[in-house]
Amino acid sequence: MTTTKAYKGIAMEGVIATWYAKTTRNDLQRHKGMAAQMVKKIPPGGRVLEIAPGPGYFCIELAKLGHYQITGLDISKTFIEIARKNAVEAGFNIEFRQGDAANMPFEAGTFDFLFCQAAFKNFTQPVRAIAEMYRVLRPGGVAVIVDLRHDASQDEIEHEIKGMGLGRIDEIMTRWTFRSMLLRNAYSVAEMKAMASQTPFGGCRIDVSGIGFMAWFEK
Repeated sequence: MTTTKAYKGIAMEGVIATWYAKTTRNDLQRHKGMAAQMVKKIPPGGRVLEIAPGPGYFCIELAKLGHYQITGLDISKTFIEIARKNAVEAGFNIEFRQGDAANMPFEAGTFDFLFCQAAFKNFTQPVRAIAEMYRVLRPGGVAVIVDLRHDASQDEIEHEIKGMGLGRIDEIMTRWTFRSMLLRNAYSVAEMKAMASQTPFGGCRIDVSGIGFMAWFEK
């Protein structure tokens, strides 16, 4: 399997990143729900790393649920600036750093829990990124990757879109975005398992839900 690929996503800097942050602020319920689910896997006072946190919404929702040491690592300078501002406005001390998922600026065994949502499909070195997750996790730590899956069926795509409650034009645009951009660049369940097998994790457990998946890694 190829372990590198060209980045096909939109460059999340400047006005594009600012627009994205404003748009996804309307999706805070999803971040609340995900934080409530993930918090069950984090020890009290644990150290948490979110890879590609974007505007920092998940980190902030997680901080509301317990006294954790939370860090966000994003390759986008603009996102780091936005996330820091959002955290301060929310009243939380969250560290956001600029860096590459394939070469993380952290010591080995630093974190108890790692989380990456909706960004893994855009990483240019996905296998190396998973290996880095293993390196920076403490023994017994857990890493979770949540993303879309390439092998979603047309019926599953339609069901997802119909459940969004969109208007006719937005529904058409969303359908085109899923089929022509997001799902095309995503990985299948088989590809995720193959990549995991090439890393020190040796494998992963994958839960499928709708057009997405949740991959669980344990050190």
